Amino acid sequence: MSRIGRMPIAIPAEVTVTIAENNKVTVKGPKGTLERVLPVEMTIKEEDGHISVTRPNDLKRMKSLHGLTRTLINNMIVGVTAGYEKKLEINGVGYRAQKQGKKLVLSLGYSHPVEMEDPDGIESTMEGQNIIFIRGIDKEKVGQFAAEIRDKRRPEPYKGKGIKYADEVIRRKVGKTGKK
Repeated sequence: MSRIGRMPIAIPAEVTVTIAENNKVTVKGPKGTLERVLPVEMTIKEEDGHISVTRPNDLKRMKSLHGLTRTLINNMIVGVTAGYEKKLEINGVGYRAQKQGKKLVLSLGYSHPVEMEDPDGIESTMEGQNIIFIRGIDKEKVGQFAAEIRDKRRPEPYKGKGIKYADEVIRRKVGKTGKK
C-alpha cells in the first residue's frame, strides 16, 4: 500500500468538503474555496471528520495515482486554512522590484522594465525593494507564479545575481584567473 495514500486526512472544524460524482472535490474554508476533479479510478470517502482514499487494484498507474490524489486533497485543505507563501530574493546591483496596483514591475538589468500581472487568487507583496512574497490558497498557482518570476532572471553561479527562492542555495563557481 502507498504510505502516503493510506493516511487519512483530518478535516478541520472550519472546513467543509463535498465530493460530487466523477470525484469532483470542493473544499470551502475561511480563506476561500477550491475545487478540483481528481482521478475517477480512486475511491474518496468522507467519514467522521476524515477523508480516506482507496485504490481499486495494484496496477502501477493506480499505485502512482493513490498518493497523488491524497496529497492533492490535503493541499486543498491546507490552502483554505493556512494558505501558501513563497519568498523570492533579488540580488544584484540595480536589480529591484516595485508594486504598482496588481502589477509587479521588475528592473533586472534589461533595457526595459519587466511587468508581471498578479494572476487570479494570487497576491504578491514587497518587503523593501528586493524581497517578494507570493501568497495564495492554491499551492500549484503560487509555485507556478513564483517560478515564472524567477525565470525572468535566474541566479548565475559567478556573482549570484538574479532572482532566487529564499531557501535556495546557489552553487558558486570561481571565475577565471589572469596569466602570471
